[in-house]
Amino acid sequence: MPAAPECKLSHHGRIMKCVTFLLLLPETLKKLKRTSKHSRLSLCYNILTLSLKKRMAAELYPVNDHATVQKNGTVMLSLPEKKRSVEPVAQSTATTPTTEQNIRNNNVEIPSWHSAHPTLRERNALMFNNEHMADVHFIVGPPGESERVPAHKYVLAVGSSVFCAMFYGDLAEGDSDIHIPDVEPAAFLILLKYMYSDEIELAADTVLATLYAAKKYLVSALARACVGFLETSLEARNACVLLSQSRLFEEPELTQRCWEVIDAQAELALCSEGFTEIDLPTLEHILQRETLNVKETVVFQAILGWADAECRRQGLSPTSQNQRSMLGKALHFVRLPSMTLQEFADGAAQSNILTLEETHSIFLWYTAATKPALGFPVAPRKGLTPQRCHRFQSSAYRSNQWRYRGRCDSIQFAVDKRVFIAGLGLYGSSGGKAEYSVKIELKRQGVLLAQNLTKFVSDGSNSTFPVWFEHPVQVEQDAFYTVSAVLDGTELSYFGQEGMTEVQCGKVTFQFQCSSDSTNGTGVQGGQIPELMFYA
Repeated sequence: MPAAPECKLSHHGRIMKCVTFLLLLPETLKKLKRTSKHSRLSLCYNILTLSLKKRMAAELYPVNDHATVQKNGTVMLSLPEKKRSVEPVAQSTATTPTTEQNIRNNNVEIPSWHSAHPTLRERNALMFNNEHMADVHFIVGPPGESERVPAHKYVLAVGSSVFCAMFYGDLAEGDSDIHIPDVEPAAFLILLKYMYSDEIELAADTVLATLYAAKKYLVSALARACVGFLETSLEARNACVLLSQSRLFEEPELTQRCWEVIDAQAELALCSEGFTEIDLPTLEHILQRETLNVKETVVFQAILGWADAECRRQGLSPTSQNQRSMLGKALHFVRLPSMTLQEFADGAAQSNILTLEETHSIFLWYTAATKPALGFPVAPRKGLTPQRCHRFQSSAYRSNQWRYRGRCDSIQFAVDKRVFIAGLGLYGSSGGKAEYSVKIELKRQGVLLAQNLTKFVSDGSNSTFPVWFEHPVQVEQDAFYTVSAVLDGTELSYFGQEGMTEVQCGKVTFQFQCSSDSTNGTGVQGGQIPELMFYA
């Protein structure tokens, strides 16, 4: 055992001698080579140098199972796997990963992953949500529901001015773990995935949280993508919630789109579950809206539903007193006097939300010659005025046309801007006053979007007579829809002539084409369904 240190020291001494000898000898040999004119001496120089290199290599790196001396004197080392400085990481499979795998599991596998991914974008994408070379971690989400997310400061700083200031600014944070309790983990991962790879993966259940994260860290491109996603998914059932969020995020274009839907489809919007989830300021803005296309009885029932939900959110029993307390001044934005006397007596007067004095005053306002002052708006809402797209240049009637007998009149149309189809204008009897039963439908690619079975009375003129769907239907741009009508009544009616394939109505352009559903002769050039009634 005592010989081990001596052996180690001897080996170290040999190494130092070799190093010293090799450091001094080359310069001496070079001088000797320059002064000599004999090639034999030059040859000796080369041989001696090569020999010394081999000797040095042998001294410094004794040949073992992991080393090989090449013919040119070079020693090739093959270190054991456990001594490699780069740890192998998981290799991505050839199959297409799911969205969840993309967002939550993106690992690099082999030491040669650099060459396997030639572009910077690909290599950056592999680093997303990866511990490899991570120099910061985020604790994302509220306590108890948080997730620890690895990241790389440089990538985040390049993609966000907020992260740049956080990591490299004057007030840079030195902590390796950064807590973000106000952002949902799924939304934060979507944000990071975009910053690493330019890929945007949005879903209906996370898009609002993602928009919040994008706004917080000033990632404008992702925020715009979120707003675009919300606009395309906007409909009556979520319009009120999105209105509340768009006001919070200061997105005026999205706010305007929400108002368009709420105005045109007010009854559907106010009766939706989403309406009960909005904040009080948004509720007040909706109730003050002059253009809501809805009866005031629907508005009153909607605020009762909101007040009930708010009581439960506040942990209160939903009594009439508590509901009124939750509504506050919003109650006085409801236009109770615009209801009919019967509607008020059957509804609001029996709700127990109003005081006896308020109820008495409103009854007097309906019946007394001298009307009392009220704490509620008196004038009805103006609502929306429907526009009409008339597709014929003239109309006519003949003694043997236009007959029905249960056959279908149908036409296809498309618009260049999003509109709301409210109903159809139809021709009536050419032989005097007559009543018709009619079934109208609106379809897209064979899928029924709306229908109504109703009646209308014509006066014998060539005027058109409106028939309404139960609720206006949102129609997207650049897609063909089919409207149809099946009439039953007086055999002979007016019909349209000189039909147009394209009609400009204000800022909206309609295009028409024939429908295979039409079995009664209606087409682009002539027939029934002379008008489409819409809100824009």
